[in-house]
Amino acid sequence: MWIHRFDLTFLFFQFFFLFPSTISAIRTNIGLAVNSSCRSTVQGRYLLSDDNGYVCDALSVDPLSRCCHGKGEKFPCHGCNLVLQCCNSYEYCVSCCQNPSRTKREQILKIKIAKPATAGTYASIFDFCVGRCRHNSESVVHENAYHSAFHHCFSLPSYSSGDNSTQLEFRLSGINVIIGRQGESCDSVCKSNGQSCVPNKILVLNHCDIMQKYLSCKGGCLASVGTDQPAEVAYDAPKELNPGACLYSSAQSMVSCDGSHPHTKRLCPCA
Repeated sequence: MWIHRFDLTFLFFQFFFLFPSTISAIRTNIGLAVNSSCRSTVQGRYLLSDDNGYVCDALSVDPLSRCCHGKGEKFPCHGCNLVLQCCNSYEYCVSCCQNPSRTKREQILKIKIAKPATAGTYASIFDFCVGRCRHNSESVVHENAYHSAFHHCFSLPSYSSGDNSTQLEFRLSGINVIIGRQGESCDSVCKSNGQSCVPNKILVLNHCDIMQKYLSCKGGCLASVGTDQPAEVAYDAPKELNPGACLYSSAQSMVSCDGSHPHTKRLCPCA
């Protein structure tokens, strides 16, 4: 019996040393996956937009990361008027606004959050879109009512300046900017020059920086509301209309090619 046990022990050690284990080292590069996280909107009851530009319903968003995880289309603009840069949904406004082709990062980082010189600037495109789509003077009339179903606008502030002027000028490439006669609509102005008014370029002209390149604006540059804007008030206009002032529309959905006013000269985009 003792000899039999010895033989078994001998065979075990012989097998162990002749056929060593294939595990030669311990892996050190094994680790837990790093969970990505997103910032997201919390405005609506049913939808969320994350900082990757996706929109999803509130029930399907990942509860830990707050990301939509690439569900659906990236930077969707459903329910948005891309000419006016306004949407009927807050979440889609934020997602559409984040598209790099519509909102330039280098532009946004220089824009003040508010008009005072002491105001801070936006830290990211997402910060700009979240704030701009929620609070935007271009979407309201008399500060207490919406002027259309497109409540949420992501257009750049009309008071922004600096490099923004260069970007706007680039968007006017191929456009003939013409100053109309007093009381004349842009449809009439462009037609008399053998061209047609380009509606979506009116919004490009609807900035103080641009108007001051073509008009004298001796009475300043003021926010207003009217289908005839952007325009300059005629010098013979009644005093209460601010003669010599340039007017940009704070209700961008109202501007049109056929708008006119007996006391203003329109700035028109023709092609």
